[in-house]
Amino acid sequence: MKKTESIKRNYEFARVYRKGSHYKTKNLTLYVLDGNRSNTRLGITVSKKAYGRSVDRNRVRRLVRESFRSFKDELKMNKDMVFVVRKNLELPDFSEIKNEMDYLLKQSGLI
Repeated sequence: MKKTESIKRNYEFARVYRKGSHYKTKNLTLYVLDGNRSNTRLGITVSKKAYGRSVDRNRVRRLVRESFRSFKDELKMNKDMVFVVRKNLELPDFSEIKNEMDYLLKQSGLI
């Protein structure tokens, strides 16, 4: 399986936030923008304010990345996507993130 290409630069995140469309659920917000590349890129944002400990932030990032892998083959190509994990009292589990990601991707028309 090919590794997912990621959005790394601050100006790339800002471009997706500014020009892209967004969709929200309880734990996730999805920003989507047509990319200028031949493949789909993924960005994940988890704020320190939402989940203070780095262990928690990295766990949520891993969960989002893994659930994205399950939908990667069904996605329309040439998109830049940023998932923002919203503040919640407790850490979401894998099934919750996967269900919300499925809903967001269908709502945005990417699946």
